[in-house]
Amino acid sequence: MQYDAIVVGGSFAGLSAAPYLGRARVRVCVLDTNAPRNRFTDHSHVLFGHDGSDPATMLDTMRRQLAAYPSVQLVEEAAVDVVQERDTFVVHLADGRAVTGPQLLLAFGITDILPDLPGVAERWGRSVIHCPYCHGYEFTDRNLGVLASSPLSVHQAQLIPEWGPTTFFTDGQAFEQDAIEALMARGVLVERERAVGLEGDGPLLSAVRLADGRSVPIDALYIGPRYRFSGDLAERLGCATEAGPMGPVLKVDEMKATSVPGVFAVGDVTRMGHTVTFACAEGVMAALAIHRALVFPKVAA
Repeated sequence: MQYDAIVVGGSFAGLSAAPYLGRARVRVCVLDTNAPRNRFTDHSHVLFGHDGSDPATMLDTMRRQLAAYPSVQLVEEAAVDVVQERDTFVVHLADGRAVTGPQLLLAFGITDILPDLPGVAERWGRSVIHCPYCHGYEFTDRNLGVLASSPLSVHQAQLIPEWGPTTFFTDGQAFEQDAIEALMARGVLVERERAVGLEGDGPLLSAVRLADGRSVPIDALYIGPRYRFSGDLAERLGCATEAGPMGPVLKVDEMKATSVPGVFAVGDVTRMGHTVTFACAEGVMAALAIHRALVFPKVAA
């Protein structure tokens, strides 16, 4: 089917763009597999007016509200390929169908690559967390841990004592003495033994189990997981990326345009700071830019 714009990804960034385009009476197709990155948690924090809300409920509400705009269509299907034919993008879906349009918004998000440590996956988003601003307040003054899992783990461990007593688990890795001293200056305990598993009932965490048989009491464990794009459409189109310390980032300008004309990108794929607020704001900006490109194609080019 032919549309004016195709949005690949129906989480906070994509669904923030869709109503702006719908209110401009732009024919929009939103493609989504209903697997947002924050589906593992029950609460979203520090979004204006929605502190503590269930993110799944928020997304369901937005999908229902989009029904007020007849030019917006939600399609629950994965985009598996894209080609550009002159001024039109042809997006192929997993079910064999194809949708086309002159403007494309990439909002497919990222997928976290969790450490291969028993107990992490089932507690991810509950008691194994990554952002103190999003999830840390609920664990204030509890026993907190940071697992060395990325180049930014030391920085993370220096920050977390703001919320409570913190242990940095080096997981058997070697760190510069300056880094260790900086942590100790912040009151962080440094545990050099390798971690072999997590303990606790259900999604709750009670301790980190070490290779020497000890268990260190911990109520919440912070990790900074590396990530990958949740789709390869940007790569297929040749959009410029840059390497970040945790994973790739799509290069966009202030209007969220990528290096490929007609292709915009928003949300976690475009920045290191990953919050719902950023995602929503970027979706709005991209929607305005896409409408401008449709009305003034020569100026936008």
